[in-house]
Amino acid sequence: MLYWLLYEQLHPHVIPFPLFRYVTFRTAVASLTALFLCLVLGPWLIEKLRQMQVRQYIREDGPPSHFTKAGTPTMGGLLILIAIVVPTLLWANLRNPYLWVALFGLLVFGGIGFWDDYKKVRSGRNLGLTGRQKFSLQILGALLVGALLLGLHATGLYSTEMNVPFFKQFRPDLLIDDWLANPWTYPLAFVFFFLFLILVLVGSANGVNLTDGLDGLAIGLVVIAAGAMTVLAYASGHAQFATYLDLVRLPGAAELTIFCGAMTGAALGFLWYNAHPAEVFMGDVGSLSLGGGVATVAVLIKQEILLIFIGGVFVLETLSVILQVGSYKLRRKRIFKMAPLHHHFEALGWEESKIIVRFWIAGLVLALFSLTTLKLR
Repeated sequence: MLYWLLYEQLHPHVIPFPLFRYVTFRTAVASLTALFLCLVLGPWLIEKLRQMQVRQYIREDGPPSHFTKAGTPTMGGLLILIAIVVPTLLWANLRNPYLWVALFGLLVFGGIGFWDDYKKVRSGRNLGLTGRQKFSLQILGALLVGALLLGLHATGLYSTEMNVPFFKQFRPDLLIDDWLANPWTYPLAFVFFFLFLILVLVGSANGVNLTDGLDGLAIGLVVIAAGAMTVLAYASGHAQFATYLDLVRLPGAAELTIFCGAMTGAALGFLWYNAHPAEVFMGDVGSLSLGGGVATVAVLIKQEILLIFIGGVFVLETLSVILQVGSYKLRRKRIFKMAPLHHHFEALGWEESKIIVRFWIAGLVLALFSLTTLKLR
């Protein structure tokens, strides 16, 4: 909106306004706008949530130390969504189709999280949507994102090829040409595309959701992941950088840098209130939307595989739950003292603040390693 007004309409007449032409400048402003919105609206929203008794309910089988957190306002993810969407609409080029796909991915998963949180608040217990209901809705959300991507692909605006770390020329296509050419295997090409998309989007959303168990843990890791995605989005949309780094270039994808920058700023602003001891929790409306938003950007800029490394801590948290459940069902034995992984370290006697900082360090190292792979090919 402001991009259209200040650059497209007024820049011929006012000297400073050509600055709004540059994605880097608008990304910085969007990040600061998101941070400002969180810091200003945070106290008001926390008070409103407290008045409406929108509070956290603790799992009965959770760590004993967490029972003191019962009653803390939750659904603070609404603040995150506002702080991402508003700066994006203000500072990005709204004619850009990638931007709307990213916003859709953010909001559709945020809507699922909102419904889950709302049911928990209504029931007065830590029981929202059933696992089957939540998983089914997430699959539906991923399918809708996939349909939008195929629409862009049909117009030549989206590539189904993937960038693969450590390999320059190896770019597998999710829509396999041989399958598309054969009427008998034609549907299989789309089945494979959607299955892969479900794995990325649903896996990312649930990874952030499972990690959101300690004050500031998940949102701090999102700051790191969103920051890395900001760099990747800019490189993917920049002609010279994309060519130099041998990336699949998507003209116009640089506008996603503004979306990622707003996500980084919003996450930083929310961390101000979510840091230990937390004044507010993000709830599923925050964790699912952030996971879905980051994954949608990764799919758009063709960095689905690199997302595994950027969100390495989220992957480990998810794997710990899968291994714990699988081991108990098959052998009636637990691998970890408690899952997800951060609870295991709590059970070992680690202080909450120490777990949080050490997981942040691990996330930062993985994100930096991910960025180095752009040249290690």
